[in-house]
Amino acid sequence: MADKIVVSGVKKHFRSGKQSLPVVGGVSLSVADGEFVAIVGPSGCGKSTLMKIVSGFERADEGQVLIDGVPLLRPSPKGIVISQHGSVFPWLTVQENLMFGLNGDGHGDKAALADHYAAMVGLKGFENSYPRELSGGMLKRVEIARALVVKPEILYMDEPFSALDALMNLRMRTELLRILQEERHTVLLITHDVEEALYLADRIIVLSPRPTVIQASFAVPQSHPRKLSSPELQTLKDAILAELGL
Repeated sequence: MADKIVVSGVKKHFRSGKQSLPVVGGVSLSVADGEFVAIVGPSGCGKSTLMKIVSGFERADEGQVLIDGVPLLRPSPKGIVISQHGSVFPWLTVQENLMFGLNGDGHGDKAALADHYAAMVGLKGFENSYPRELSGGMLKRVEIARALVVKPEILYMDEPFSALDALMNLRMRTELLRILQEERHTVLLITHDVEEALYLADRIIVLSPRPTVIQASFAVPQSHPRKLSSPELQTLKDAILAELGL
């Protein structure tokens, strides 16, 4: 399987006055086309900074990122970010939010396409609702549909479910897997939740404290759906937590 994302020797420092704070200390990794890779690490280690670099929203001081073999110099139309902060426009309906990114004339009936993706994420019947009329879990579904409707090849997900309660978090994980079975994407997920990574990912990368480097990598061989209570996943969880010093 060909590599979709290749990260080579990426380093990043931030300056505060005369001080230089090293954040990313030299990260190299590759993500295959269609692979789901989760990245975990201690709080403040530089996970989100690394995601911004890999998605093109931050420039590395050293190293490079390749998407399909081409150097990434700016955010690529091949990828879209789903973050923990939310990106739904409160003055637009669900349908209008989903249509917002459908620029140009190559999308056919934009309203029908938006409604298709609303239905895909379980929002059929809420197409004309405004964000203020939706629950937190429904708003997250709108964000996912907004990302999918433009048909990205890569989903960059930065702790997308962290603001949800535990039950809704579980539901959204299951919903995401169902969607990924219908539409194939390469996914890079940043999360602080080891169980979330085990439930979703094909491979889990553990980052060190800042300045972050890759400390360990674990393949998750179990097929979906997975039972987190299985002995194999519990053993893998213990190994990942040990790498995190827990």
